[in-house]
Amino acid sequence: MRRFPLLILLAAPAGAESLVALRTLPAQTVVTEADVALVEAQIDGALTAIAPALGQEVRTTVYAGRPLRAENLGPPALVDRNQTVTLVYLAGGLTILAEGRALARGAEGEVIRAMNLSSKTTISGRVDGQGRLVVGDRN
Repeated sequence: MRRFPLLILLAAPAGAESLVALRTLPAQTVVTEADVALVEAQIDGALTAIAPALGQEVRTTVYAGRPLRAENLGPPALVDRNQTVTLVYLAGGLTILAEGRALARGAEGEVIRAMNLSSKTTISGRVDGQGRLVVGDRN
């Protein structure tokens, strides 16, 4: 009696969709509807809707036809490296503003380093919604 190997083909569940790039999206590209599309395929780890990707920034290059995964995306940076930023020092009721130079890119809520242009001191601050770095007790 001959034995044949058992071959099982698994089709994607009906209606399974995955989000893919329509064009190559270089790192730091903010995703728009023209950049992505849903395809009928279940790709492990791929987003399954367009909405969560819109307005997000691509962290690493995603090539055309490749799936977009949550780990490829993040909030868009408000501060670029070497950009002049306002440093906001908060302590109790005291607020001090100074000018600094960002040493990294950062999105709202991220902690990045900057150099105070007056003292040449390197500090860390949290990027606020206005693109300023907040340092001190509310950081």
